[in-house]
Amino acid sequence: MQEVGENETEVTEFILIGWSGRPKERMTLMVFLIIAYAVTVVGNGLIVLVVVSDPRLHNPMYFFLCNLSILDLCLITNAVPQSIANCLVDRPIMSLPLCFTQIYVGLCFGSTECLLLAVMAYDRYIAISNPLRYTLIMNMRVCIVLATVTWTTAFMLTVVPCLAKPARFCGNNEVDGLACELKSVFKLICTDTSLSQISIYFTSSFTLVFPLSFILFSYLRILVAILRMQSEGSRMKAFSTCGSHLAVVSMYYGTCIFAYLLPQTKSTSNIQKNVSVFYGVVTPMMNPLIYTLRNQEVMGALKRMLNKKDFT
Repeated sequence: MQEVGENETEVTEFILIGWSGRPKERMTLMVFLIIAYAVTVVGNGLIVLVVVSDPRLHNPMYFFLCNLSILDLCLITNAVPQSIANCLVDRPIMSLPLCFTQIYVGLCFGSTECLLLAVMAYDRYIAISNPLRYTLIMNMRVCIVLATVTWTTAFMLTVVPCLAKPARFCGNNEVDGLACELKSVFKLICTDTSLSQISIYFTSSFTLVFPLSFILFSYLRILVAILRMQSEGSRMKAFSTCGSHLAVVSMYYGTCIFAYLLPQTKSTSNIQKNVSVFYGVVTPMMNPLIYTLRNQEVMGALKRMLNKKDFT
């Protein structure tokens, strides 16, 4: 911290006090984070490896699934290794630049995942409602363009609140968390936060509300298309291909809306800390389990890859 006036001190670092004074709980959390991180890296890494190496999975659905796995790897790596290190200290310290880097990198990857889930819903809608023209409509060029637009849009939306960040913090520098969270850090601002709050809620609405509305609309159209199918087997197959995506959407958007759109109060502070752990750790860990355990094609490709390695 640096003196900027007679009675005012500018903040140059933050003290993370979310789990201070609770060594047993902190060690339990550290073990959980290590296991979750290992499972996430192995699970999502295997999905990327399987999709890239197996020609049978070179189609739009698995192209976007591969993007989702890469995003989950980036999202969990942004905060979890640092959080594991923070568990070893009662009052860990993070510099202001490192803290804001963690915040905005996390926002960028999180926003990308929100938009990507909407693109994946559109892909499922085309596959079910127009199966004969699916490969024509969702050709590889279109898939690459959609993925590129998704990543680029999320990056640009993250730059807006980043540019609106106040020049300095002052006074209290204690953050109630194990990692730098947007809401917790912005409560410490000693200057006017109106512009920052507006840009944050604009970005949150664009990356949460609009994509979620598009997903709901897509699945409404998917439901109509499924109900028109004559074969019971075709209906069950259609529901099966959408089940994994719906589970991921429900889990991811539910935690994101609670963490970023609902106002934070003293009574919900501890709940939101747990939600942040769920959003940043559990969701990336569960995605590969949901997609592989419910998907025979991925499991089959994984078995073929393992058998090929055993044979060689």
